[in-house]
Amino acid sequence: MSELRLGFPDNERKADVEIPPGTPPPWDLSTDHKVVGREHTRLDAVAKVTGRAKYSYDIRFKDLIYAKFLRSPHAHAKVKRVDLANAKAMKGVLYTESYEGETVRYAGQHVAGVAAESEEILDDALRAIVVEYDVLPCVTTVEEASNEGAPGVIEGRGNLEAGREQGNLKRVQDAHDEADIVVDAEYRTQVQTHSCLETHGSVCRWDGGKLTVWSSTQSTFAVRDGMARTFGIPQSDVTVITEHMGGGFGSKFGPDAWDQFCARAARATQRPCRAMLDRREEHLAGNRPDSIQKCRFSVKKDGTLMGAEVRSQGTSGNATGGANVYNPGIYRFRAAYSKQDTVLTHASSGRAFRAPGHPQGVFALEGMIDELAEAIGMDPLELRRKNDPNPVRLKEYEIGAKEIGWHRRKKSGSDAGPVKRGLGMASARWGHNARPGAEVRCTIGRDGSVILANGSQDIGTGTRTVIGLVGAEELGLGLDDVEVRLGNTNDPYGHGSGGSVTTPSITPPTRAAAFEAKRELLRHVAAAVGGDPDAMDLKDGKVTGAPRELTFKQACGMLAVDQVTALGRMEQKPGGGGHLYPPFTGEVAGVQFAEVEVDTRTGVVRVVKVVAVQDCGLVIDPLTARSQIHGGVIQGISYALFEERILDRRTGDQVNADFLGYKIAGALDMPEIVSIPFSVSQGMTTTGVSSLGEPPTVPTSGAIGNAVANALGVRIRSLPITPAKVLAALGGVR
Repeated sequence: MSELRLGFPDNERKADVEIPPGTPPPWDLSTDHKVVGREHTRLDAVAKVTGRAKYSYDIRFKDLIYAKFLRSPHAHAKVKRVDLANAKAMKGVLYTESYEGETVRYAGQHVAGVAAESEEILDDALRAIVVEYDVLPCVTTVEEASNEGAPGVIEGRGNLEAGREQGNLKRVQDAHDEADIVVDAEYRTQVQTHSCLETHGSVCRWDGGKLTVWSSTQSTFAVRDGMARTFGIPQSDVTVITEHMGGGFGSKFGPDAWDQFCARAARATQRPCRAMLDRREEHLAGNRPDSIQKCRFSVKKDGTLMGAEVRSQGTSGNATGGANVYNPGIYRFRAAYSKQDTVLTHASSGRAFRAPGHPQGVFALEGMIDELAEAIGMDPLELRRKNDPNPVRLKEYEIGAKEIGWHRRKKSGSDAGPVKRGLGMASARWGHNARPGAEVRCTIGRDGSVILANGSQDIGTGTRTVIGLVGAEELGLGLDDVEVRLGNTNDPYGHGSGGSVTTPSITPPTRAAAFEAKRELLRHVAAAVGGDPDAMDLKDGKVTGAPRELTFKQACGMLAVDQVTALGRMEQKPGGGGHLYPPFTGEVAGVQFAEVEVDTRTGVVRVVKVVAVQDCGLVIDPLTARSQIHGGVIQGISYALFEERILDRRTGDQVNADFLGYKIAGALDMPEIVSIPFSVSQGMTTTGVSSLGEPPTVPTSGAIGNAVANALGVRIRSLPITPAKVLAALGGVR
């Protein structure tokens, strides 16, 4: 048995655990790290800033051809006829497909496909296609689609899809009856598109019956498996390569229709084919669903939260499900109930989007918490402290409040002058999400080289660097002493990057592989110089516990083979449990504080400062961790103030499918962002790393919404918080 020190300074607990044979002892508060926990430049930093990094968009071949879809301008129509004759007659057009007879369910759905020798020929060919539609009525909003007699989106079923129902409504009603204050309010959030910097798509090439796909994807193995199914070939005959990618945010899992068309065109022509979406198509490739959340919350005058009742509807376009929101949650209520429904509309399908359902739900949840605090005259921070059971978040409140200067917060609406300042806060939770199944291969060569390999992708979060640091720590080396290979499905299996599972799931097998490769190396050293291999270790580039001093490179030179290789695997606890050791808490906790400035004459909201305190288990690299938190906050600011998909309600066409009409926060919109990674020894795995990619974007819009309400003295309950909404809330220009 070994004793683990779990938690964080000022809140520590000890746990006796049995360490499985052949595995390294878990890292905890007692561990003295040499490279982990210190700031390092990313392994791929130079390649990215110099342009050497190759993305799917950069893959070119001499005989490359280009593929693209012709897309419907109608949101709902029957494709009666597709005439490809003129397109086929063009020189340089090599392959076409027709989807005649299909029913279009959103403006932008593909009705034909063309592959040609150049992008210019491709554009001309697409314009030459004649399509005859039987245009049908469409519905584009939750309200329209919910009306009796509304056009159905999917034949044979209604537009309202009953979602999950949780909690006991009778208990909530009883809690309301016992409360001193009951608040009813409706909160709304908008549809947000993913807007990835590198658009969706791939380059496909066949070599006989084997397919190679250079894909911009968050899940190399999902693309591999999907392509294998599509073409009825073994998975071993498909290789997916994602050396670098330019963002996904949940929208890039598995092969899409354009990827499959690209591969069909490549096979038919026996030439490599490229299909990358243009910016307009990218706006249609997926989105964060909207929400209408009708909330009834109650509280006692002493700040005890009583009942939380939420009825929510949202649309994932023509896709079923996916419009659920995380509301209520986080805080301890006497009773809680939620009923969440999805409404089908003639719009492009919703997809997972960085912390699915959480930013929508937390915007409403945190707004309601502040409304309750206002109603009973209590500081919103104190109300949260009183009702938050998580010890990590309680400490984060203390850190964040001090950094933002919460003591400066004034009574809502009391700031003088036309430009008013306000302070707000919000919280977040997420799961640890360490999943079994990932594998990492560690190879140590006689020349002293170290290679860590895994077939998953680095979607921009710094996975290469994290893997390198964990391996280097276990081997007693520096980050520059190891090479990390990622993004090729010929290497060991790695999960898709969704749910923030990558780092928690990839670091334990990395450490396990390095640990076993190290033990094998030391066995060779012991055979060469004598001594007990179990008493030896690698530290600071040297072998310890050997009869004589040896550097790591000298030790490698004693290998009786060219190299030693070990495969590390993320294991489940025997019996099917999801973790090996008792975790400190059951969630990843985060807190954000925002300061805003609102010009009551123009309605413009400017975020002045955001403080984000975020638990992520063991912090492997503070620099990379802060970068992740920064990114989540920036995306949250953009969601809170700017981004919104706008559809023509008559045609269903997106009228702002570009970066002129679809505003994304830019450099001039950026506040001071103070990112504070909060390290917690949670005991989930041998590395103790938790999820980080998604949690930091969860509370930002809620914190900003509360800060705006504090500044103005009136609350705006819908996103984005635009100047028009501010002026309307104020009753006109001031």
